[in-house]
Amino acid sequence: MVSLLYSVTMIPSFRVACVGLLLAALCGPAAAQSTGQTVRHHRVAEAAFPPELTQAEAAIEKRDLAGAEPLLQKVVAADAGNFQAWYDLGYVYNALGRTEESIAAYRKSVVAKPDVFESNLNLGLMLAKAGQPEAEQFLRAATKLTPTGHPAEGRARAWLGLAHVLEGSKPDEAAEAYRQAAVLLPKDPEPHLAAGQLLEKENRFADAEQEYKQALAINAGSADALTGLANLYMRGRRFAEAEEFLRKLAAVHPEDGAVHRQLGRVLAAAGKNADAIAELEAALKLAPADTGLQRDLAELYAREKKYDLAEVRYRTLVEGSPRDAELHDALGQSLLEQRKFAAAQQEFQIAIALKPDFGSAYGDLAFAASENKDYARVIFALEKRKEFLPEIPITYFLRASAYDHLRDVKHARENYHLFLDTANGKYPDQEWQAKHRLIALEPKR
Repeated sequence: MVSLLYSVTMIPSFRVACVGLLLAALCGPAAAQSTGQTVRHHRVAEAAFPPELTQAEAAIEKRDLAGAEPLLQKVVAADAGNFQAWYDLGYVYNALGRTEESIAAYRKSVVAKPDVFESNLNLGLMLAKAGQPEAEQFLRAATKLTPTGHPAEGRARAWLGLAHVLEGSKPDEAAEAYRQAAVLLPKDPEPHLAAGQLLEKENRFADAEQEYKQALAINAGSADALTGLANLYMRGRRFAEAEEFLRKLAAVHPEDGAVHRQLGRVLAAAGKNADAIAELEAALKLAPADTGLQRDLAELYAREKKYDLAEVRYRTLVEGSPRDAELHDALGQSLLEQRKFAAAQQEFQIAIALKPDFGSAYGDLAFAASENKDYARVIFALEKRKEFLPEIPITYFLRASAYDHLRDVKHARENYHLFLDTANGKYPDQEWQAKHRLIALEPKR
């Protein structure tokens, strides 16, 4: 089974699917209502306002999108250069889920008046939503224009949108765009978090660490910053630092089983097994059906020689996965350590029946069979084992002892000698036995 020491994995971010300051065009109209969305209808610049446009905007304010659409269409039919009407139509179509029509309307708004920040921004975001490469062009244009209101926040949104578009193709430029947004929003951790995630994906871990730390400096309780740092430190096997931030994260989110699980794994990797068990048990209470977590805990119980607890956990796992050879072998090992040799042998036999090339399970079976005085099975298991794994000193000794009990003097002597030739003082008790048995078995000269 895979050791906990090598199974530390990344914990998921707590962040929502879209950056908080990105707009409805990326995350949908519902998300926009809680993010200060700019695809909302508003007067983006001075424009002609015929009565139908005023009525349409009043309808939009009341969320009467179906009523606003024909009024706006009437305006643009009469005046194809009314950029405000096209802008509002872009918003209406997006809110109604009509992406292509929204893009077309925003595009006409930009053509009618190219220097309007909001039109360029929303066109860029809608193109990004549709996966169209033109998005970069209009988002870059937006970063150079002045929003109608709240200029710093507006331009930051443009930089965030541009960064999102560039992440896949131009990660260095995307990171720079996030930095520009961070300058404009010095009290918002979002640009730093986004930059940290990007840099982490690019394996620029030192840079990612700095971004996460800057986010944490802005918001000391940021679960995402804590998660990012914990993940970085786990990947770098900096377990002491990973533990520090996972403990902080667990304090912020005590109900999150994934955090307790990863903290347990980090503690186990650092050799703090008692603390690791406590965290894994806490995680299991929060996610009792998580079989991966049950395996982690069972393995840790066994590592700590709490074989009775390991047995209970492995039995539960075997009941759920009766054809898992590794689980049967692990259960057998916990039984073997408790000197429940008959039950252990049964589990090892099931393991090799399920997985005939399971070399180490044949070795386990040989140990159990030896304790059960089933010497023919010892020899069978050891012969099968050497088909998959190299011989080691203790397998020679087990084979020699089995042949000795079966009165096969020739093979017993041969294997006792092989054992003594390879033991090199590592098995003093067995070496003493082998030497004395050879005195008895070899003819006197």
